Amino acid sequence: MMRCIKIFTQGGGKAMATAIGLIDNYYQQHFQHWIGAGEDLYFAVQHTATAYLDSKPALRGKHKITRAERHAAFWSSSFLTDLSAQAWQSQAMMLALAQYMGQERVSNMAMLANVASVAPDVLVRAVRCSGLVLNQHSPRRTELGLLAAANPLIAELCKVLGIFDVAHKERNSAVSMWQSMLTELSPLELLSYASLYAFEHWVPARFNMARPSSDAQADMQAAWDAANDILLWKLANSADDSTRLTDAVIGLALAKHLSPFLFPSPGGQPARHDLREAFANLLAAQIELNSFVAQSANAFSYDHSIEFVRVGDRLEINELDAAARTAWDRNGRKLSALHTYWHYRAVDAFVDSGKATQQIGSAENHALNQVAYIKALRTQLQLNDVYGVSDTVSTDAGDTVPLFQALLSLELMNVFFQRDFLETFVEHLRSTGHWAKALSMLAFNGLRDGNQNRFPLTWSSRDDKVAKMVGWTVTAEQPKGNPRHAAAIVDFWTSDWSKLATQLRDGAAGLKPDLFERPILKMGQTLVQLPWVVGLQNNSSAAINNLRRLGARRNEARSETQRIEAQLGAMLEKRGFKVVLNWSPPLGPDGNAGEVDVICACDSAVLVLEVKSTYLRLSQQDAWQHETTTLRNAGQQLHRKAAAVQLALPDHPELALRLGLKPGAPAPAIYGWIVDTSIECDHQRLGGFLKVSVEELLIALRDERHLLHDPDGMFAQTAPAARAVPQSLYPQAFSVGRFIEVVETQAVWEGI
Repeated sequence: MMRCIKIFTQGGGKAMATAIGLIDNYYQQHFQHWIGAGEDLYFAVQHTATAYLDSKPALRGKHKITRAERHAAFWSSSFLTDLSAQAWQSQAMMLALAQYMGQERVSNMAMLANVASVAPDVLVRAVRCSGLVLNQHSPRRTELGLLAAANPLIAELCKVLGIFDVAHKERNSAVSMWQSMLTELSPLELLSYASLYAFEHWVPARFNMARPSSDAQADMQAAWDAANDILLWKLANSADDSTRLTDAVIGLALAKHLSPFLFPSPGGQPARHDLREAFANLLAAQIELNSFVAQSANAFSYDHSIEFVRVGDRLEINELDAAARTAWDRNGRKLSALHTYWHYRAVDAFVDSGKATQQIGSAENHALNQVAYIKALRTQLQLNDVYGVSDTVSTDAGDTVPLFQALLSLELMNVFFQRDFLETFVEHLRSTGHWAKALSMLAFNGLRDGNQNRFPLTWSSRDDKVAKMVGWTVTAEQPKGNPRHAAAIVDFWTSDWSKLATQLRDGAAGLKPDLFERPILKMGQTLVQLPWVVGLQNNSSAAINNLRRLGARRNEARSETQRIEAQLGAMLEKRGFKVVLNWSPPLGPDGNAGEVDVICACDSAVLVLEVKSTYLRLSQQDAWQHETTTLRNAGQQLHRKAAAVQLALPDHPELALRLGLKPGAPAPAIYGWIVDTSIECDHQRLGGFLKVSVEELLIALRDERHLLHDPDGMFAQTAPAARAVPQSLYPQAFSVGRFIEVVETQAVWEGI
């Protein structure tokens, strides 16, 4: 019999219902297959839900199946109607239910009523994980309201969601009100007010702190995120020609919105203090909205170490799992320690290269150029060793560029803007006591000293930018620099705002670069740079996310993952392991287990490693999605692969021999680890397997824990009395047992 399910689509504010016949329901057949094979209902349900979560099937014939089609098929399956509480209380079914609550087109009220009856706690958690807290107009909210009448737990959930709705609406209204004050501005004009604000507030704050505290860094990041959101809003709501700049357009915009602040004149344009104040108020409102989303709504959705309890018309937080709550903060400390580690590695590499005794550039700029060189080495080492990036990378257009030159160019931009803009501005600020007067002196002195652009934002043609960067591509082989490499470097760090504006206006899918990831902004034939961004940003994070987030689909991405595996294998071999890479197990009873990334053995212990390469994440939402998609899948993959290795060792002597094991010997102890380039979910177990970071394994294998702790005081306020003595992770010499103990007990992170 043909089964039907209601599909709701929004049109003109009214819901329209249509019926889609699902003659061939993959998920119902999948469930029936396992029941027919003799498996119990619980197993069949979990296996079917896992297929749904893993976006299976991907194709119907040659046609790609959409997410909407998968939702429709799964939620029309008859096996869902009367499931028991036990079936719903697995992670797979909870995550599946969260997907139901997060979509808007499919309705299965009978299924939902059953869940509310037999497992209301699962429904509550699924609602939290779905992000429904920020979508009060979803039809799923209506369904919850209908269930609330007969279910106190769901009724309380609806009241909690109602409090979030009010708070969210208030903050959105504040943002909208201040946005309306700035609708007249073009993207360039809005950048002018953002730059004025940055030099009034962010630059002085940064230079007043020798080393910003973690709280100060978090506040700055929140402000930058808010500024980025404001600029994306402006691009999404700007005219098509507003991002195609000409000299005439730039001149008119700056004469009206920037020059009155820098060069006030009784007979000139009045300074638009109303717009400057409106931008400051919009920024504050956007920070408040983002803070609400990140610290309240996202915490409600993705932080299950806490619960939100309603007290009248307000919410209080109860802590459920103190250890889990501290994991996020601890990861932040790990990232800080890793920054120290890579800097020390770079200093050693710099000395070993012989550059420490050579002059870099002019004598006047030598010291700053040395710092830039070491920072570029730091990021290159991290990209090479952790992310498998080779010594050349490609731009979006497919041009290749030497990685180190691209990194060094960004660091030299940072030096240039810090020295010639930010530090000079701060000197003027100290002498004048007023940010606008200091900016005026900065700009005036630039015009006087060779007609140089020293405005709070700078602009040039692409040709001029490339010509100025040729000198930064000088090598022993090319003493005059390489114009082709300079052009590719400019493109590598460029975000095309005309294309981005079109993407945002059309609502098209695609990643949106943050300001710091690609800090050269292309508007028509003009390139715009913000000295306060390039001079203050974290260039290491910019490079990593430029390549690993925005460039995840580059042709090199697959080979980079393979290079990570090969490099890990090489380091394990240096420690005495026998290593087999990319082994394909024979077809087993459960089908194809898939290629095993790394297998290594020593002293009758076998490690099976599943390697994942991603990017840096900053939000709980991103981390949770990584955990419940990539890492959850990795746990399933490793379960199959470790079992395949264990089965193969006694039956396939060639694998045992390659691993240095005696064929037919008793089965060795097998350890499965998920090895990820990110540190999210560090030392959690997914599918029963430990998740660790690539960096932790590198440090453990190299025995360099001491470099995480700033042994020379390079990052401390005061230098230590004496260099710290390295404390080996292997005081009794390296052994496989101790190595496994180091990893499983987090010994690398001791004291962090």
